[in-house]
Amino acid sequence: MIEVLPDLPETVLGFRFAGSVTREEYRTVFLPRTRAALKEGWRVRLLVVVDDDCGWFQPGAFWEDLKFGLGTALRHHSLWERIALVADAEWVTRALTVFGRTIPGEVRHFPRSDLAAATDWLAG
Repeated sequence: MIEVLPDLPETVLGFRFAGSVTREEYRTVFLPRTRAALKEGWRVRLLVVVDDDCGWFQPGAFWEDLKFGLGTALRHHSLWERIALVADAEWVTRALTVFGRTIPGEVRHFPRSDLAAATDWLAG
């Protein structure tokens, strides 16, 4: 499941990932908002909160993420300013260690107890 996070600073896009993420959710929740921000020329600051029960993307959602990363995100590489990944799950930390250098912009990991600090960092 993907939810849009409410009550964030105007310059921050925020999403919560929980349970199993489907292709449809990725296409209807995450992609439209992110693409719109890039199209409008935002310096994208992205808050991603990953719940402990979030297993991973279903294959269709993973494919959509891969296409987005290799297409839209790379074309607008310079517009990705900051990404805060908020999670306690160890697999998230390991994935960030492996893939962190391929993600555009500055990326930081925050434990879930530091959600406010992550939001402040993005807004700053």
